[in-house]
Amino acid sequence: MLATSIGLILSWAGALMIIAVGCAYLARNEKNAAGFGLPTAPAQDARGWWQVKGIRDVVTGLLVIVFTFIALDYLGVLVLVLALIPLGDMVIVLTNRGSKAAAYGIHGATALALIVAAVLLFL
Repeated sequence: MLATSIGLILSWAGALMIIAVGCAYLARNEKNAAGFGLPTAPAQDARGWWQVKGIRDVVTGLLVIVFTFIALDYLGVLVLVLALIPLGDMVIVLTNRGSKAAAYGIHGATALALIVAAVLLFL
């Protein structure tokens, strides 16, 4: 029971944080490229790509919250699958000569936290 509670807390913390990140991308998306770990901000013409990231992040967080209430037994599986997103983001940052600190410290750490949360939810 303690492991499940910790897994839920980690899952919700991640969900709320990624919703906030998504909202930031939707609100001021062209200023967030460096925070993502990429070397430069996209041109104004590329705003739509950051809006896509913003909505992806918001929906990712909402999935965790919704699953908590309607499919708690499957939340661990969902969180484990969602860990692929920050892993993919880490690879994108690294393969585009972005910040290694951001790649590992933000995206890698997020993936690890999600994996830990999923494992705890499985217990």
